[in-house]
Amino acid sequence: MVPLALQFASLLLLAIPVACISWTVTHEEVFREPRQYCQRQCGESQSFFRRKFFYLFTCEYCFSHYIAAGILIITRYKLVFPGWRGYLIAFFSLVWTANQYMSIYNRLRLDIKHEQVEIKADEKDVEERRAA
Repeated sequence: MVPLALQFASLLLLAIPVACISWTVTHEEVFREPRQYCQRQCGESQSFFRRKFFYLFTCEYCFSHYIAAGILIITRYKLVFPGWRGYLIAFFSLVWTANQYMSIYNRLRLDIKHEQVEIKADEKDVEERRAA
């Protein structure tokens, strides 16, 4: 059995690619067109299953479940218990940790954007004072 400290460190590391892939697909400009198509499909489709399928590609939380499952298949990572119970605990822990990373990242982006707006407003004030 792998020591718990190493399992925990692995959890923190494996959550990084889960968060990165989930965030990139659901938020970044590089996937804007496919995401817009998915948004249209989840809003306009008549089929319940089609709407839910396409919604998965617009929600970072939902999409992270699939990425976490893929990472677990690739790495065979288990947490606390051997066998299927270890996979189950690892799966939900990985999703939760990845979503914490995405929340932190989103908050940092908002703070940076807010600071940029404040700086532009301050620069505008300085320029207006100089012109007056």
